[in-house]
Amino acid sequence: MFNAFERAVAGRYLRARKGERFVSIIAIFSLVGIALGVATLIIVMSVMGGFRQELLGRILGLNGHLGIYAADRGNIRDFDAIASRIRSVPGVVSATPIVEGQVLLTSEAGGATGGLARGIRPEDLKARPIIAGNIRAGSLDRFEGDDVVAIGTRLAFRLGLNIGDRITVVSPQGRATVIGTIPRLRSYQVVALFEVGMNEYDSSYVFMPLPAAQLYFQTTPEAVSQVEVFVADPTRVRAVTREIRGALNQPVRVVDWQDANSSFFAAVQVERNVMFLILTLIIIVAAFNIVSSLIMLVKDKGRDIAVLRTMGATRGAILRIFLLCGASVGVMGTVIGFGLGVVFCLNIESIRQFVQWVLGTELFSAEIYFLTQLPAVLNWNEVGQVVGLALGLSLLATIYPAWRAAATDPVEMLRNE
Repeated sequence: MFNAFERAVAGRYLRARKGERFVSIIAIFSLVGIALGVATLIIVMSVMGGFRQELLGRILGLNGHLGIYAADRGNIRDFDAIASRIRSVPGVVSATPIVEGQVLLTSEAGGATGGLARGIRPEDLKARPIIAGNIRAGSLDRFEGDDVVAIGTRLAFRLGLNIGDRITVVSPQGRATVIGTIPRLRSYQVVALFEVGMNEYDSSYVFMPLPAAQLYFQTTPEAVSQVEVFVADPTRVRAVTREIRGALNQPVRVVDWQDANSSFFAAVQVERNVMFLILTLIIIVAAFNIVSSLIMLVKDKGRDIAVLRTMGATRGAILRIFLLCGASVGVMGTVIGFGLGVVFCLNIESIRQFVQWVLGTELFSAEIYFLTQLPAVLNWNEVGQVVGLALGLSLLATIYPAWRAAATDPVEMLRNE
């Protein structure tokens, strides 16, 4: 597209001589602006995508893709038969009976906090990689009987607990006696500490064997709060829900992950889109810098353009020379920004740890952002869109100044000189 003559002239114009450094400095600022814009967009979009993916993986990994509840908002009876029929539905991976309830958690070391107690069969808990694969102390082999629990590491730290200590569980639904309602409480031995990496779960969830939970929450041995279902493809959860309703052939209430977390993930997606629009302005500003630097270059090289035209250079050649000048700045800036963004994303957690060490402060609080690590997932389709956007804006920015250079009348220019 560009011949050797056009490349040589464009390269000569991009290398500033004495007295021409101002135009070159503006071009350098344009290059830096595009590089920073591309790198920032790649980093922010990767972090937002990683944040959503990590939250989705942790939420769905622990809570299931949908929950089956009784239609009358009571307990589900004959849950083993119901779970068996659910497992027979194509696309269902597992169906787990669960007993759960809100509780107050205390310890002998002092302190109290709210939490969620969940009763689950030991074999079902061991089958969940997000728990079984993240045991930090103790063992799930001791998770059986009616006197043991597994809790999160942050909850253990908050209440000063360790393996073998006892935690007291207080239910807001007390026992009715002749002297009034007495809170229902019982202490359990801590046999395992887990850390799934999400603050909400690590600081408030307590798992106990299913029979122990049925006894504590005073449900009959034939009843549970819900049947938690995992499916092969979470994006098809609505279709699986219809098949489950047909297989059960009885009135039930079904709540899937999209209903339970719709507002949360919608807010993350809106924030992601807004950040993309805001950070795109950096690239747009850098593109305007390319326009201004090229216009100044055209004005500064007016006599050179006239001489080239009189020596036989066509309007198309002049147009391509200045297109190449502007495109070189845009391409170089985009490539540099692409490299910076990818390298930063691949090492973002190490960079965060280093910055925290230098500043002596926590930059990514798990209590605020839910996660204990800063996630970044490179979506190469999005990276390609960012690179294409930067290249497109850079090319558009060069069109008008290059057209002005090609439209220069050599006779008028030399007469004015």
